[in-house]
Amino acid sequence: MENKEPNRYTKILEAIFAKHFKKGMTEIEFERTEISQAADKMGIILPKNLGDVLYSFRYRTLLPKSITSKAPKGYEWIIRPAGKGKYKFAVVTQSTILPSSILVETKIPDSTPGVIAKYSMSDEQSLLAKLRYNRLVDIFTGLTCYSLQNHLRTTLSDGSQVETDEIYIGLDKRGAHYVLPIQAKGGKDKIGIVQIEQDFELCALKFPRLISRAIAAQFMEDNLIALFEFEQTKDGIKISSEKHYRLVKPDELSPDELQSYSVRQS
Repeated sequence: MENKEPNRYTKILEAIFAKHFKKGMTEIEFERTEISQAADKMGIILPKNLGDVLYSFRYRTLLPKSITSKAPKGYEWIIRPAGKGKYKFAVVTQSTILPSSILVETKIPDSTPGVIAKYSMSDEQSLLAKLRYNRLVDIFTGLTCYSLQNHLRTTLSDGSQVETDEIYIGLDKRGAHYVLPIQAKGGKDKIGIVQIEQDFELCALKFPRLISRAIAAQFMEDNLIALFEFEQTKDGIKISSEKHYRLVKPDELSPDELQSYSVRQS
């Protein structure tokens, strides 16, 4: 059954792309209604949730080769929202964020309550809980942070509906206030550039007087978590910081390791 879904979704997306694409294009706009139109034309039974077609390619799986091969050298195609019921293919230099395979780990004594750990799964809610109980956002950013709201939804100025997994409010030693949107990815889901772009837009709209610091978290293993911070630059979204934290029992953190942390460069 799992193999059927990507094939069905792929055919629909390929048809929409082929309908609009012309050599040299870097953006292709299309409407949500084209999903059902393409499915009807090919005799494909529509998925119950039309949005899942786009969600799969935006956050879980790679776009088909028939589309990726049409990107200019050094670029990738992504799918962005373009207003209410509208989307667009666009070329970017990087579409997904993956944890570094050579970054050093930092061990953190695990403060996750036993009953939470017992029923924990490798999904985003479990990841958000571990971030919260272990104050990993505070440790990573150097701020004192408080969870404000889960799954904050809003509508951007272009009519696009967006949602971020959790919003934190932070304070620094000066008393300055920050807003930190958190994207959490467990299992096979990937951190996408589009989500980070939307988080910055959401913060500018809902918290215009606060300093925005966009954060993403990814399960690498059950108790190994990658955290990223991003910046908006003239060349798009860039990673400004990445750290890997391994949650361990207190006796798994040795005096030698603690000593090494005390002299480690930040």
